[in-house]
Amino acid sequence: MTSLASGQRSVVGSGSWPARCGGLLLSEWTKIRSVRSTIWTLIVFVPGMVALSALGARVAAHRGPNPPPGSHTDPLSYILGFPLAAGPLGSGLAAGPLAICVLGVLVITSEYSSGTIRASILAAPRRNPILAAKCAVFAALVFVISEIVVFSAFFIGSAIVAGDHINLSLGQPNVIRALIGSGLYLSVLGLFALAIGTMIRRTAGAIAAVIGLVLVISNLNVLPPDSWGGHLYAYLPTVAGMLITNDKPQAGALLSAWQGIGVFCGWTALLLAAGAWLLRRRDAHTGGR
Repeated sequence: MTSLASGQRSVVGSGSWPARCGGLLLSEWTKIRSVRSTIWTLIVFVPGMVALSALGARVAAHRGPNPPPGSHTDPLSYILGFPLAAGPLGSGLAAGPLAICVLGVLVITSEYSSGTIRASILAAPRRNPILAAKCAVFAALVFVISEIVVFSAFFIGSAIVAGDHINLSLGQPNVIRALIGSGLYLSVLGLFALAIGTMIRRTAGAIAAVIGLVLVISNLNVLPPDSWGGHLYAYLPTVAGMLITNDKPQAGALLSAWQGIGVFCGWTALLLAAGAWLLRRRDAHTGGR
């Protein structure tokens, strides 16, 4: 911890504004890659999501190229596995997003539990730049890794379903947008979890809150879309955000794919603003207690 604190002071505490900004980014990158929870979470996320996506492709191939209408068996949905409407398997494939949620929480709460937040505040007394640098580094890391995973899962899954005469290629409408959008969705989801972790500062409580929002609230689709409850449901953070992971518009959707991710970004920005406000007001030297 002492070496990390001295390193932070050396790269953050002096120089021009661009140098201080670069020092903050370097400091946050050092912290993220040096925490074992980051490595273990990514170990779960990368091979786990690819393997489960291959399983989803196998199930989609078993359903055949002409599934009955309304059966939610779009091959890309099964391969990527984000839409919970894809059924039990789709819910199982949500393990990837859940891993990103846990990682987003740990990125900030681990600093409070270990006390390294004190070194961060000493190195850069203005707390908002610390949070901004943490968000930038974390979002970039998640986006790059997510795109590698998503495209790998797509090519593996498309090869599996091709054996059962199901054509799935990058040239089909909206497929590239859905693949890039999947990485974007996971990046915003990670920031969403980081924002909640910043506000709660307790690992267990923040993870429980994020999982509740992602799994429980996202499944409250019992009201018809033309009712006030249906409109409210359509604007829930992850419900709106997941629209960009689909290559085909969902039946009854009130938002387009880009409108949906815009709504999700708005929710995330609001929570990050609240987290930044709380970070300024709280005494970080107490470790969040």
